[in-house]
Amino acid sequence: MHSTMSLLRALVGTLRSARHAPRPAAGFVPDDDVLLDAPDERLAPALVAAALGDPEPAAKLLATTRGAGEWEDRDRYVTRLATFAYHRGDWLTRWAAATPRDPDALLVTAQLAVRRAWESPARAERLRELAPLIQEIAREAPQDPVPWRLALDHARGAHAGHAVFESLWEQAVRRSPHHYGCHVAALKYLSAQWYGSHRAAFDFAEQAADDAARGSLVGALPVRAAYDGLRVPPGPDGSVPAARVDRAVARALALSAEFPPGDPWPAEVRNLLAYVLVELGRREEAWEEFGRIGPYATSFPWGAARGAAPQDPLLGFLAARDRVRGKPARRTPLSGTGRGRAGRGGPGGH
Repeated sequence: MHSTMSLLRALVGTLRSARHAPRPAAGFVPDDDVLLDAPDERLAPALVAAALGDPEPAAKLLATTRGAGEWEDRDRYVTRLATFAYHRGDWLTRWAAATPRDPDALLVTAQLAVRRAWESPARAERLRELAPLIQEIAREAPQDPVPWRLALDHARGAHAGHAVFESLWEQAVRRSPHHYGCHVAALKYLSAQWYGSHRAAFDFAEQAADDAARGSLVGALPVRAAYDGLRVPPGPDGSVPAARVDRAVARALALSAEFPPGDPWPAEVRNLLAYVLVELGRREEAWEEFGRIGPYATSFPWGAARGAAPQDPLLGFLAARDRVRGKPARRTPLSGTGRGRAGRGGPGGH
């Protein structure tokens, strides 16, 4: 009961913040004002209700995104709701039991199942067992690209060959040519860590960014390729040329500048850009980007594993921010210190 009430207080605190807090100006945001993976004002009420076991607001939210063709929002909400259900799934079980053929309940259930399979020691086998469910959901989505994004993620973990992956990609872009989540899924498949190379990933990312509409987050896809290039050892095609990394950073900086400081929509792209700038030692630009981020820290990339264990994403964010403004590095975890506002470490990242 105590844990449930703590979770509820955290979600309500984040909801109030999202509704009433003014947009922060560029510049320093105190540590206690930083939120990790803060839900937006549409998702927060659905998470509050889910914490109380009520799936109806989540069902209405996803039905609205499906009906209005809000595919980017829909993708984020499906992922966040599945992350919430990973820790507290009674509301999703109740929703799926009440409406077993509801496409939104099926999609969240499938997203959760794929996540659990990815974490299994027998990942490929577990993912292959989910193939009929993924295929069914995708086939029944005549316009929605989100099931196809999930199918792309599933195929990568199930060791699907290039022909299979390309066929899924064709179906995804037929529904939404510039869907950010589908492009990220394809970039991961093409990365040196999986079935491609640094060169292949950059070629794909740069072409996608060239074709993207102004203001689309796909325009920052090359900086994601740069992130992989900084973390994954060189493959047969060698290291990532510095010129390509510089161009990727320039694209992402230009895209970030198109949004107001403290805007939650590009938060993950801005966090990723700040991470890359820190890794490159471009401290002044990184500090400016942290100013644009405002209070919106994201689990990716700060929670990505280094070595055997994942990192504390909030600690990683704050420590990197300290580094670029010349403060001593943080060496102790933040849990139990009382730092931070309600909502921090909430229901998972995108």
